[in-house]
Amino acid sequence: MNTLPIVSSKAQIVDSEDIRAVVETLQSDWLTTGPQVEAFENDFASFVGAKEAVAVNSGTAALHASMAAIDIQPGDEVVVPAITFVATANAIVYEGGTPVFVDVDVETLLIDPQKIEEKITAKTKAIVAVDYAGQPCNYDALQAIAIKHNLFLIADACHAIGGVYKGKKVGTLADLNTFSFHPVKNITTGEGGMITTDNEKFAREMRCFRNHGIETDHHQRAQKGTWYYEQKILGFNYRLTDFQCALGRVQLKKLPAWIARRQKIARQFDQAFLNSGFVKPLTKNSEIIHAYHLYVVKLNFRDYSITREQVFTMLREKGVQVNVHYLPVYLHPFYREKYGAAKRLCPVAEQVYEEILSLPVSPSMSDTDVDFVIDQLFEF
Repeated sequence: MNTLPIVSSKAQIVDSEDIRAVVETLQSDWLTTGPQVEAFENDFASFVGAKEAVAVNSGTAALHASMAAIDIQPGDEVVVPAITFVATANAIVYEGGTPVFVDVDVETLLIDPQKIEEKITAKTKAIVAVDYAGQPCNYDALQAIAIKHNLFLIADACHAIGGVYKGKKVGTLADLNTFSFHPVKNITTGEGGMITTDNEKFAREMRCFRNHGIETDHHQRAQKGTWYYEQKILGFNYRLTDFQCALGRVQLKKLPAWIARRQKIARQFDQAFLNSGFVKPLTKNSEIIHAYHLYVVKLNFRDYSITREQVFTMLREKGVQVNVHYLPVYLHPFYREKYGAAKRLCPVAEQVYEEILSLPVSPSMSDTDVDFVIDQLFEF
């Protein structure tokens, strides 16, 4: 029998307060399009300091709604980093646009601003910045490029809720800022997402987009005492339920403490790997607050007779649930076949992909768990 501890990045922590909030909503008159949705949006907007927050049923829906809000059309190009989850690029394709992949910084794996301008054409309409692992991008540089070329700036902040860039909270750094509440993220609603913006027109359009393209939902019509509605645009059913929003409201209150715990774990890892020849953490910008959705390291396989596959398998066998984030998007079969993407498109991304490993980081981990992960990794 395997008696080794299982150390994973299981992010969701659901306690009696969370359960009580969900049950109370389940026993209410509204399970969806009710008062908890607006309350969660207001709580979230207040938390990040944005004027508007729009709740949807996934981070992918948040990205898709953002692309619709800026009116991405067939033929439009949108710049995205090579290393991200596929949803970042897929949302562009949903609206008929073309993702244009840009290489990443070798030390942070964030989109490299110096490599963006060479990819901008007359067709370029937006830049998507991905706050990889929970570290905000260089928004000063990205904003300057966006303004220079009259482009929209979208923040894929699905990893970075609770992060800060030069004193400004993630959620206020771009024209549209997207979040995910999947169970692996820093807070959860089971599935869910949010878009924040200071643009009231964008917010109004995205609320319509999430509701089949209909401007009013059932709760709004009930308040006005009317049955009549009209579909204005082609939208989707991207609504988030009231009981999920009730869970999100409670989770949001706990987020600062959970981020603090993630940061403490990251400091333990940083200290342990400080002088390691084998393990090198990603570089952290001194002017940001990192949300540490992921703790990613680069492993020096060149000087050790071992492969990542061996390290991955052996750590998993020891009970350490490591992972890899991510294969460069354009190397997935869909993008190779649809766009003819080939290797060497983004050489830094391809190089670092072969070296990276994500270690467990979760508020549920004890100091003993962290030490166990460090000890198992140092066995190599």
